[in-house]
Amino acid sequence: MDRFQEMQVFVAVCEELSFATAARRLHMSAPSVTRAVAALEKRIGTLLLSRTTRSVHLSEAGQRYLTDCRRILGELEEAEDAAGGSIAAPAGLLTVTASLLFGELFVMPLVVGYLQQHPGVSINALLLDRVTHMVEEGIDVAVRIGHLLDSSQHAIKVGEVRRVLCASPAYLKAHGEPGHPNDLKQHRLVVSSASTAVRRWDFSDGGKHLQVEPQSRLTVSANQAAITAATMGWGVTRVLSYQIASQVTSGELVLILQAFEEVPLPVHVCYQSERKVSAKVRTFVDYCVERMRHDPAIKAAGRSCD
Repeated sequence: MDRFQEMQVFVAVCEELSFATAARRLHMSAPSVTRAVAALEKRIGTLLLSRTTRSVHLSEAGQRYLTDCRRILGELEEAEDAAGGSIAAPAGLLTVTASLLFGELFVMPLVVGYLQQHPGVSINALLLDRVTHMVEEGIDVAVRIGHLLDSSQHAIKVGEVRRVLCASPAYLKAHGEPGHPNDLKQHRLVVSSASTAVRRWDFSDGGKHLQVEPQSRLTVSANQAAITAATMGWGVTRVLSYQIASQVTSGELVLILQAFEEVPLPVHVCYQSERKVSAKVRTFVDYCVERMRHDPAIKAAGRSCD
Protein backbone atom coordinates (compact mmCIF):
# COMPACT_ATOMS: atom_id res chain seq x y z
CA MET A 1 0.00 0.00 0.00
CA ASP A 2 1.48 3.37 -1.01
CA ARG A 3 1.59 6.49 1.11
CA PHE A 4 -1.48 8.08 -0.44
CA GLN A 5 -3.53 4.95 0.21
CA GLU A 6 -2.33 4.88 3.80
CA MET A 7 -3.39 8.50 4.16
CA GLN A 8 -6.84 7.68 2.78
CA VAL A 9 -7.22 4.83 5.25
CA PHE A 10 -6.06 7.01 8.13
CA VAL A 11 -8.49 9.80 7.23
CA ALA A 12 -11.38 7.33 6.98
CA VAL A 13 -10.61 5.87 10.42
CA CYS A 14 -10.42 9.38 11.91
CA GLU A 15 -13.73 10.45 10.37
CA GLU A 16 -15.54 7.27 11.38
CA LEU A 17 -13.74 6.86 14.74
CA SER A 18 -13.90 3.15 14.04
CA PHE A 19 -11.61 0.73 12.20
CA ALA A 20 -14.53 -1.54 11.30
CA THR A 21 -16.73 1.27 9.96
CA ALA A 22 -13.81 2.72 8.00
CA ALA A 23 -13.16 -0.72 6.51
CA ARG A 24 -16.76 -0.98 5.29
CA ARG A 25 -16.58 2.52 3.82
CA LEU A 26 -13.36 1.68 1.96
CA HIS A 27 -14.52 -1.82 0.95
CA MET A 28 -11.57 -3.34 2.79
CA SER A 29 -11.23 -5.90 5.55
CA ALA A 30 -10.87 -4.62 9.10
CA PRO A 31 -7.45 -6.32 9.56
CA SER A 32 -6.21 -4.60 6.38
CA VAL A 33 -7.22 -1.20 7.75
CA THR A 34 -5.56 -1.95 11.09
CA ARG A 35 -2.34 -3.04 9.36
CA ALA A 36 -2.31 0.08 7.16
CA VAL A 37 -2.55 2.44 10.14
CA ALA A 38 0.05 0.43 12.07
CA ALA A 39 2.42 0.58 9.09
CA LEU A 40 1.86 4.32 8.81
CA GLU A 41 2.63 4.87 12.49
CA LYS A 42 5.75 2.68 12.27
CA ARG A 43 7.05 4.57 9.25
CA ILE A 44 6.39 7.98 10.85
CA GLY A 45 7.66 6.85 14.21
CA THR A 46 4.86 8.14 16.41
CA LEU A 47 1.42 7.14 17.71
CA LEU A 48 -1.37 8.75 15.67
CA LEU A 49 -4.39 6.97 17.13
CA SER A 50 -5.11 5.79 20.67
CA ARG A 51 -7.23 2.64 20.66
CA THR A 52 -9.34 1.00 23.30
CA THR A 53 -11.83 -1.82 22.95
CA ARG A 54 -14.62 0.75 22.63
CA SER A 55 -13.18 3.88 21.07
CA VAL A 56 -10.56 5.48 18.84
CA HIS A 57 -9.00 8.85 19.67
CA LEU A 58 -6.53 11.06 17.83
CA SER A 59 -3.25 11.89 19.52
CA GLU A 60 -1.92 15.45 19.27
CA ALA A 61 0.43 14.34 16.50
CA GLY A 62 -2.46 12.52 14.84
CA GLN A 63 -4.58 15.66 14.79
CA ARG A 64 -1.82 17.61 13.03
CA TYR A 65 -1.22 14.78 10.60
CA LEU A 66 -4.95 14.50 9.82
CA THR A 67 -5.06 18.17 8.81
CA ASP A 68 -2.04 17.68 6.54
CA CYS A 69 -3.49 14.49 5.02
CA ARG A 70 -6.74 16.19 4.10
CA ARG A 71 -4.88 19.07 2.48
CA ILE A 72 -2.53 16.78 0.54
CA LEU A 73 -5.28 14.44 -0.65
CA GLY A 74 -7.41 17.39 -1.69
CA GLU A 75 -4.59 18.91 -3.69
CA LEU A 76 -3.87 15.51 -5.27
CA GLU A 77 -7.49 15.17 -6.36
CA GLU A 78 -7.47 18.66 -7.85
CA ALA A 79 -4.18 17.99 -9.68
CA GLU A 80 -5.57 14.80 -11.20
CA ASP A 81 -8.72 16.61 -12.29
CA ALA A 82 -6.67 19.34 -13.92
CA ALA A 83 -4.35 16.87 -15.68
CA GLY A 84 -7.34 14.96 -16.98
CA GLY A 85 -8.93 18.09 -18.37
CA SER A 86 -11.92 17.81 -16.03
CA ILE A 87 -11.22 20.84 -13.82
CA ALA A 88 -14.64 22.25 -14.69
CA ALA A 89 -16.45 18.98 -13.89
CA PRO A 90 -17.30 18.67 -10.18
CA ALA A 91 -16.31 15.27 -8.78
CA GLY A 92 -15.41 13.57 -5.51
CA LEU A 93 -16.62 13.69 -1.92
CA LEU A 94 -17.96 17.00 -0.59
CA THR A 95 -18.44 17.45 3.16
CA VAL A 96 -21.09 20.00 4.13
CA THR A 97 -22.28 21.11 7.57
CA ALA A 98 -25.16 23.11 9.04
CA SER A 99 -27.16 23.20 12.26
CA LEU A 100 -29.67 20.39 12.61
CA LEU A 101 -33.03 22.07 11.99
CA PHE A 102 -31.72 24.61 9.47
CA GLY A 103 -29.99 21.78 7.65
CA GLU A 104 -33.14 19.69 7.49
CA LEU A 105 -35.32 22.58 6.30
CA PHE A 106 -33.00 24.45 3.94
CA VAL A 107 -29.72 22.66 3.24
CA MET A 108 -30.96 19.14 2.49
CA PRO A 109 -33.25 20.25 -0.37
CA LEU A 110 -30.22 22.01 -1.89
CA VAL A 111 -28.03 18.96 -1.39
CA VAL A 112 -30.52 16.74 -3.20
CA GLY A 113 -30.96 19.24 -6.02
CA TYR A 114 -27.21 19.62 -6.44
CA LEU A 115 -26.62 15.85 -6.51
CA GLN A 116 -29.23 15.47 -9.23
CA GLN A 117 -27.28 17.93 -11.40
CA HIS A 118 -23.78 16.60 -10.63
CA PRO A 119 -23.60 12.79 -10.75
CA GLY A 120 -19.84 12.78 -10.14
CA VAL A 121 -20.17 14.23 -6.64
CA SER A 122 -20.96 12.48 -3.35
CA ILE A 123 -21.96 14.51 -0.29
CA ASN A 124 -21.44 13.85 3.41
CA ALA A 125 -23.91 16.15 5.22
CA LEU A 126 -23.10 16.82 8.88
CA LEU A 127 -26.18 18.33 10.55
CA LEU A 128 -25.02 19.16 14.04
CA ASP A 129 -26.08 21.57 16.78
CA ARG A 130 -22.52 22.34 17.80
CA VAL A 131 -19.65 24.48 16.55
CA THR A 132 -17.70 22.61 13.88
CA HIS A 133 -14.09 23.30 12.87
CA MET A 134 -13.76 23.24 9.11
CA VAL A 135 -10.06 22.43 8.78
CA GLU A 136 -9.83 19.95 11.64
CA GLU A 137 -13.00 18.09 10.60
CA GLY A 138 -12.39 18.15 6.86
CA ILE A 139 -15.44 20.29 6.08
CA ASP A 140 -15.61 21.86 2.63
CA VAL A 141 -18.70 24.07 2.99
CA ALA A 142 -20.51 25.30 6.10
CA VAL A 143 -23.75 27.24 6.42
CA ARG A 144 -23.40 29.42 9.52
CA ILE A 145 -26.01 31.40 11.44
CA GLY A 146 -24.60 34.25 13.49
CA HIS A 147 -21.60 36.53 13.44
CA LEU A 148 -18.42 34.86 12.19
CA LEU A 149 -15.27 34.69 14.29
CA ASP A 150 -12.97 32.77 11.92
CA SER A 151 -11.35 35.15 9.43
CA SER A 152 -9.64 32.29 7.58
CA GLN A 153 -12.90 31.43 5.80
CA HIS A 154 -14.47 32.90 2.71
CA ALA A 155 -18.02 33.86 3.69
CA ILE A 156 -20.91 34.93 1.46
CA LYS A 157 -23.95 36.41 3.15
CA VAL A 158 -27.16 34.87 1.85
CA GLY A 159 -29.74 36.17 4.30
CA GLU A 160 -30.56 36.81 7.91
CA VAL A 161 -32.81 35.40 10.60
CA ARG A 162 -34.41 36.94 13.65
CA ARG A 163 -34.91 35.84 17.22
CA VAL A 164 -38.68 35.91 17.48
CA LEU A 165 -41.43 35.26 20.00
CA CYS A 166 -44.55 33.46 18.89
CA ALA A 167 -47.76 31.89 20.14
CA SER A 168 -50.86 30.33 18.66
CA PRO A 169 -53.91 32.50 17.87
CA ALA A 170 -55.94 30.42 20.35
CA TYR A 171 -53.50 31.10 23.18
CA LEU A 172 -53.40 34.84 22.47
CA LYS A 173 -57.20 34.97 22.32
CA ALA A 174 -57.44 33.27 25.71
CA HIS A 175 -54.59 35.06 27.49
CA GLY A 176 -54.09 38.30 25.59
CA GLU A 177 -51.04 39.53 23.70
CA PRO A 178 -48.14 40.95 25.74
CA GLY A 179 -47.31 44.56 24.91
CA HIS A 180 -43.86 44.60 26.51
CA PRO A 181 -41.22 41.91 27.27
CA ASN A 182 -41.83 42.40 31.00
CA ASP A 183 -45.42 41.24 30.45
CA LEU A 184 -44.07 37.75 29.71
CA LYS A 185 -43.94 37.14 33.46
CA GLN A 186 -47.72 36.79 33.34
CA HIS A 187 -47.68 34.28 30.46
CA ARG A 188 -47.03 30.58 30.03
CA LEU A 189 -43.66 30.09 28.36
CA VAL A 190 -41.98 27.22 26.56
CA VAL A 191 -38.18 27.23 26.88
CA SER A 192 -35.90 25.16 24.66
CA SER A 193 -32.62 24.02 26.18
CA ALA A 194 -31.30 23.63 22.61
CA SER A 195 -31.05 27.41 22.53
CA THR A 196 -28.07 29.22 24.06
CA ALA A 197 -30.50 31.65 25.69
CA VAL A 198 -32.13 29.33 28.23
CA ARG A 199 -31.63 31.48 31.31
CA ARG A 200 -32.43 34.83 29.71
CA TRP A 201 -34.18 36.30 26.70
CA ASP A 202 -32.60 39.47 25.30
CA PHE A 203 -34.53 42.34 23.75
CA SER A 204 -34.00 45.88 22.50
CA ASP A 205 -36.22 48.46 24.20
CA GLY A 206 -35.92 51.83 22.48
CA GLY A 207 -32.28 51.14 21.68
CA LYS A 208 -31.51 49.93 25.21
CA HIS A 209 -30.63 46.35 26.05
CA LEU A 210 -33.28 44.51 28.06
CA GLN A 211 -33.12 41.05 29.60
CA VAL A 212 -35.98 38.89 30.79
CA GLU A 213 -35.47 35.68 32.75
CA PRO A 214 -38.06 33.24 31.45
CA GLN A 215 -39.94 31.38 34.17
CA SER A 216 -41.33 28.29 32.53
CA ARG A 217 -43.21 25.17 33.62
CA LEU A 218 -42.22 23.53 30.33
CA THR A 219 -38.62 23.11 29.21
CA VAL A 220 -37.82 20.94 26.20
CA SER A 221 -34.57 19.71 24.70
CA ALA A 222 -35.30 20.58 21.06
CA ASN A 223 -36.57 23.69 19.28
CA GLN A 224 -39.03 21.65 17.25
CA ALA A 225 -40.66 20.40 20.46
CA ALA A 226 -41.02 24.00 21.67
CA ILE A 227 -42.62 24.94 18.35
CA THR A 228 -45.01 21.99 18.61
CA ALA A 229 -46.06 23.01 22.14
CA ALA A 230 -46.66 26.60 21.05
CA THR A 231 -48.66 25.46 18.02
CA MET A 232 -50.84 23.35 20.33
CA GLY A 233 -51.64 26.48 22.36
CA TRP A 234 -49.59 25.86 25.49
CA GLY A 235 -47.88 29.24 25.51
CA VAL A 236 -45.20 31.58 24.16
CA THR A 237 -41.84 30.38 22.89
CA ARG A 238 -38.71 31.98 21.42
CA VAL A 239 -37.03 30.56 18.33
CA LEU A 240 -35.35 31.74 15.14
CA SER A 241 -37.63 33.13 12.44
CA TYR A 242 -36.77 30.50 9.82
CA GLN A 243 -37.83 27.71 12.18
CA ILE A 244 -41.47 28.84 12.15
CA ALA A 245 -41.73 30.49 8.73
CA SER A 246 -44.23 27.90 7.45
CA GLN A 247 -46.36 28.05 10.63
CA VAL A 248 -46.53 31.85 10.48
CA THR A 249 -47.50 31.74 6.81
CA SER A 250 -50.23 29.17 7.52
CA GLY A 251 -51.56 31.12 10.52
CA GLU A 252 -50.75 28.40 13.07
CA LEU A 253 -48.46 30.80 14.93
CA VAL A 254 -48.42 34.57 15.37
CA LEU A 255 -45.32 36.71 15.93
CA ILE A 256 -45.45 38.98 18.98
CA LEU A 257 -43.29 41.76 20.48
CA GLN A 258 -41.63 42.38 17.11
CA ALA A 259 -40.80 45.99 18.05
CA PHE A 260 -38.48 44.66 20.77
CA GLU A 261 -36.47 42.22 18.65
CA GLU A 262 -32.67 42.29 18.64
CA VAL A 263 -30.62 42.93 15.51
CA PRO A 264 -31.06 40.01 13.05
CA LEU A 265 -28.39 37.32 12.76
CA PRO A 266 -26.64 36.93 9.38
CA VAL A 267 -26.62 33.65 7.45
CA HIS A 268 -23.40 32.87 5.56
CA VAL A 269 -22.21 30.16 3.23
CA CYS A 270 -18.56 29.56 4.18
CA TYR A 271 -15.68 27.68 2.60
CA GLN A 272 -11.98 27.36 3.29
CA SER A 273 -9.80 30.08 1.81
CA GLU A 274 -6.26 28.80 2.26
CA ARG A 275 -6.16 26.72 -0.90
CA LYS A 276 -7.42 26.68 -4.47
CA VAL A 277 -11.16 26.16 -4.62
CA SER A 278 -12.14 22.91 -6.32
CA ALA A 279 -14.92 22.63 -8.87
CA LYS A 280 -17.17 20.73 -6.46
CA VAL A 281 -16.85 23.42 -3.79
CA ARG A 282 -17.22 26.32 -6.21
CA THR A 283 -20.32 24.90 -7.91
CA PHE A 284 -21.98 23.86 -4.64
CA VAL A 285 -21.40 27.28 -3.07
CA ASP A 286 -22.76 29.04 -6.16
CA TYR A 287 -25.79 26.72 -6.17
CA CYS A 288 -26.57 27.42 -2.49
CA VAL A 289 -25.98 31.17 -2.66
CA GLU A 290 -28.26 31.66 -5.66
CA ARG A 291 -31.15 29.76 -4.11
CA MET A 292 -30.82 30.90 -0.51
CA ARG A 293 -30.77 34.56 -1.50
CA HIS A 294 -34.22 34.11 -3.03
CA ASP A 295 -35.73 32.14 -0.13
CA PRO A 296 -38.26 34.42 1.63
CA ALA A 297 -37.67 32.71 5.00
CA ILE A 298 -34.07 33.98 5.15
CA LYS A 299 -34.12 36.81 2.65
CA ALA A 300 -31.50 39.42 3.52
CA ALA A 301 -34.04 42.24 3.17
CA GLY A 302 -35.23 41.42 6.63
CA ARG A 303 -38.64 40.79 8.12
CA SER A 304 -39.55 37.76 6.03
CA CYS A 305 -41.98 36.24 8.52
CA ASP A 306 -44.27 39.23 8.96
